[in-house]
Amino acid sequence: MTKQRVLLPYNFTENDQKAVDFVIRMFAPQEDAEVTLFNAYTSAPEIETRNNPIMEKMRQNLTYLRQKISEQEDKIKAVRDSLFEKGFARNRVSYLFKPIKKDISQDIVDLVQTEGFNVIVLNRTSGSISRFFTGNVFEKVVRGVKNASVLIVT
Repeated sequence: MTKQRVLLPYNFTENDQKAVDFVIRMFAPQEDAEVTLFNAYTSAPEIETRNNPIMEKMRQNLTYLRQKISEQEDKIKAVRDSLFEKGFARNRVSYLFKPIKKDISQDIVDLVQTEGFNVIVLNRTSGSISRFFTGNVFEKVVRGVKNASVLIVT
């Protein structure tokens, strides 16, 4: 049997935790399974402030945003550590915390194709009005990914 390379997109929601719990149940006992947590975030822009009071206020807001991004990275590290505590060896779990390049669904598809993941575990949030306007990440991933299994946890 081939090695299972599992990609677990994580966005700090209760449903994401359900997906983590699923991964623990399904893949922790398998010695040949590796899990990568993935989060794509919106990066803070670089802006020249040049001693302007309005731009100084913007710089303060950007500093706050960068702090929140750092806190999210700490949170994803905590999720990684919880996988260690629940039975995964340290060499079987990693995380990727990267700025969004295109959009989240396309970044996931590109990552699967370039890094050779053969399993993706996604969650599905039902009933969200925002999905009507933004589209559904798991639907875009399912349509876009090739040569990988997509497991959807509800």
